[in-house]
Amino acid sequence: MSDTPFGFGVPPEEPEDGDEGKKKGRPGGDPFGGSPFGFGGDAAGGGDNPLAAMFGSLNPNDLGAAFQQLGQMLSYEGGPVNWDMAKDIARQTVAQGAQDGSKDASVSASERAAVEEALRLADLWLDGATSLPSGSGSSVAWSRAEWVEATLPAWKELVDPVAERVGAAMGGVLPEEMQAMAGPLLGMMRSMGGAMFGTQIGQALGVLAGEVVGSTDVGLPLGPAGKAALLPVNIAAFGSGLGVPEEEVRLYLALREAAHQRLFAHVPWLRAHLFGAVEGYARGIKVDTTRLEDAVGQLDPANPEALQEALQQGMFQPEDTPEQKAALARLETALALVEGWVDAVVHAAAAPHLPSAGALRETLRRRRATGGPAEQTFATLIGLELRPRRLRDASRLWASLADARGTDGRDSLWAHPDMLPTAEDLDDPDGFVHREEGIDFDALDKMLGEAAKGREHGEAGPKDNGAEDGKHDGDK
Repeated sequence: MSDTPFGFGVPPEEPEDGDEGKKKGRPGGDPFGGSPFGFGGDAAGGGDNPLAAMFGSLNPNDLGAAFQQLGQMLSYEGGPVNWDMAKDIARQTVAQGAQDGSKDASVSASERAAVEEALRLADLWLDGATSLPSGSGSSVAWSRAEWVEATLPAWKELVDPVAERVGAAMGGVLPEEMQAMAGPLLGMMRSMGGAMFGTQIGQALGVLAGEVVGSTDVGLPLGPAGKAALLPVNIAAFGSGLGVPEEEVRLYLALREAAHQRLFAHVPWLRAHLFGAVEGYARGIKVDTTRLEDAVGQLDPANPEALQEALQQGMFQPEDTPEQKAALARLETALALVEGWVDAVVHAAAAPHLPSAGALRETLRRRRATGGPAEQTFATLIGLELRPRRLRDASRLWASLADARGTDGRDSLWAHPDMLPTAEDLDDPDGFVHREEGIDFDALDKMLGEAAKGREHGEAGPKDNGAEDGKHDGDK
């Protein structure tokens, strides 16, 4: 994935073989030489004039494509992100191949059958490791391009809130008395903002599509509800060099996908809880308008790199407030609890059947801890890494709960967000386990039911004083 936050490519290095090398180095099907707006530098000896540089290096067909894409960019009047551009660029990135050199391809009939069988067997094994029933209504094998198409709606839901903040900031860099006179400029800025986000998101998702093995790799439900999905080409790349039979790798990853599906299907509040935590964190992000003001003062439609330079030096700054710190803690704890539960349940299901279960578990843990395109995507887009920093602590806590109270007792904690462990509980898992052993859960269920009935009649329930005791849904 590009290190530039909005995907504007820097000018390519001078090739060794002159003008012919410049033509050869241009990616196939990309008339802009890697720059989304075509202003990539002195590509054809045009001196300081990027338009002359671009036009001088394009054949007539490419020139038409360049004008078409530039026109689409400047005429965009949709939301804060140009999602059509994001999808196109993601698919182009996928078509160019993953960072390991592997290429995308349509899923074969044999690969589809292998995925369906692995997910079927995974659900069978999980029946003995969790009280939550199967959450998969169907099983599918996706190519990378199909993953992009299927997960785009979820990314839109996650990214649009922070993109709206950036759009508002771009519109607010001009003095109020000038904004009425600057309608065309503001419109162009909004279009450029949507294109910038669309370009960066498309590049990020295209790279991410080359790594993910299913629809829940980042700990969030990105695909359609009830549809367990695996990517055969990425499973093969993941297992390469591990010394583990491909069937075992596929089965272990199918267990993780199926376990996520069970959790999200049978804990109805969980998806909104996680997406709300991401949005809550995004609301506390400041946009550094100083760089925007400097860029707008020198805005030149033929030189978008000036805007790029202003934005790539630290666009997003989290608010240093108690509310923002609490939002970050809520999100990190929620991700850790989801991933920790999946880790514990999958290990319990896999260990009796797969000799390599322990090694694969450690590989996945390290993969999540060190980060990759999944984490970089959000770090780039909203300054946030979707990394379950306390995965091991959460997994140990869930395993201890299963030992102390059985799988039913462990999984019953997902009945309500106020029953889940907190960040403090992850510090002292044994204390939480022993404390929970003394709770009368029948009485708690009765209390929660009475609270729900009270709210239906406009009465205050037992949990309505959450502001006083410092606990509410989001604090978990």
